Amino acid sequence: MGIMKRHSQHSSNDPFCEAHNRTRQQHQCMMMIQQPNNDVVVVPEHTCAQQHQNQSPKLASSSFTSQNATPVLPAFVALLLLVTSIAPTALCHPLQGTNHTFRPNHELLKLRRVRAHLKKINKPPVKTIQSPDGDLIDCVLSHQQPAFDNPKLRGHKILDPPERPKGNHTNGEAERVIESFQLWSDSGEACPEGTVPIRRTTEEDILRASSIQRFGRKPRPVRRDSTGSGHEHAVVFVNGDQYYGAKASINVWAPRVTDEFEFSLSQMWVIAGSFGKDLNTIEAGWQVSPQLYGDNYPRFFTYWTTDAYQTTGCYNLLCSGFIQTNNRIAIGAAISPRSAFNRRQFDIGLMIWKDPKHGHWWLEFGSGLLVGYWPANMFSHLRNHASMVQFGGEIVNTRSRGYHTGTQMGSGNFAEEGFRKAAYFRNLQVVDWDNSLLPLRNIHQLADHSNCYNIRQGTNSVWGTYFYYGGPGRNVRCP
Repeated sequence: MGIMKRHSQHSSNDPFCEAHNRTRQQHQCMMMIQQPNNDVVVVPEHTCAQQHQNQSPKLASSSFTSQNATPVLPAFVALLLLVTSIAPTALCHPLQGTNHTFRPNHELLKLRRVRAHLKKINKPPVKTIQSPDGDLIDCVLSHQQPAFDNPKLRGHKILDPPERPKGNHTNGEAERVIESFQLWSDSGEACPEGTVPIRRTTEEDILRASSIQRFGRKPRPVRRDSTGSGHEHAVVFVNGDQYYGAKASINVWAPRVTDEFEFSLSQMWVIAGSFGKDLNTIEAGWQVSPQLYGDNYPRFFTYWTTDAYQTTGCYNLLCSGFIQTNNRIAIGAAISPRSAFNRRQFDIGLMIWKDPKHGHWWLEFGSGLLVGYWPANMFSHLRNHASMVQFGGEIVNTRSRGYHTGTQMGSGNFAEEGFRKAAYFRNLQVVDWDNSLLPLRNIHQLADHSNCYNIRQGTNSVWGTYFYYGGPGRNVRCP
């Protein structure tokens, strides 16, 4: 797959670089789900496997032979050996977008900055759990999590759970409670009470980014209609009212991402302000992002910004802001199980809503698991309420090969393929001023590149308001 392109800079046979490569293991799962026509489908066990291959040419080596070699050469070689012993990762994983000419002073400075940033965001754990997919999950004391590095949150005491919105949370369907949502929990280990699980950021994670400053942030700019921004959407949205939250069940897939600087995600947006520099958003869903995570697993993620993705906010816990309260869910960790074409289907429930008492925005994952909250004083417009709620898929199209990307959205199939083939959102609801869940009204639909990714909406008594969406990207109608 194109998303593994970053490994072309590594040596698959050189033990120096091979030590930094990860192996991925297979994971088995099964699922039961009710279709829109009221039939309950019980699907036999299915093996969800993804191979993480690291194949690349050897690092080039050079030898110096000259009868006229100057005394400077041994000194340079000594310095080279010193730096390579200190900075193996920096040499195996150069920052993207830079030339790969070795410059000792530059490499040392870069490595110092990377390690300083890691020290800032990786908090000391009381326990570390090895995930089957290679992630390290650190159990960090709640009061030491990254959120409290923010000056606005110093002295903030973690709040008790808020009142959940009133209304129909299941829309009459029989939900199956699944205890395991993420691969790391399959290890059998758990984080103790009083701690929160945080995916450890590595040097490799940061070195894949375009810069340390942009690490953990969405590419910019982001425009409402996506025209010319490289961001393409297939979404439904409501606006024109005051919204205090949103809820949906989101079908989980592992779409193909063909370029390491692209991503594919499915999420909810809670939005306030204009689509200028004052845009406030709170976002949650799943994404495949090889640049951010180094693989093509779908991962549970969050995002927030108060200035249209310019300088504020970030993914997950990669900056201070979101306060986590749950010791069972790791934001940024791989989701398991996942949906398979024409076989079992799996979705995750997500709800974001504003606590009527304190005004903070809470996040719920699955069946009633409170993950944490975004404090209201982090925002400008969202300090009051949202003016738009949006649901759907988004991809980034870099056109790196001179034509439209083959990065998939959703399952990689168009909306008209329907259940078990196309990705879906179901039970779409919003929260009103009275902290009540309501069905969507005056729904708008947008597929800004409909020959590449499309969307079809419907309503019934089982799934409430729902839609199928997605597509393959590049095809005969999407050049």
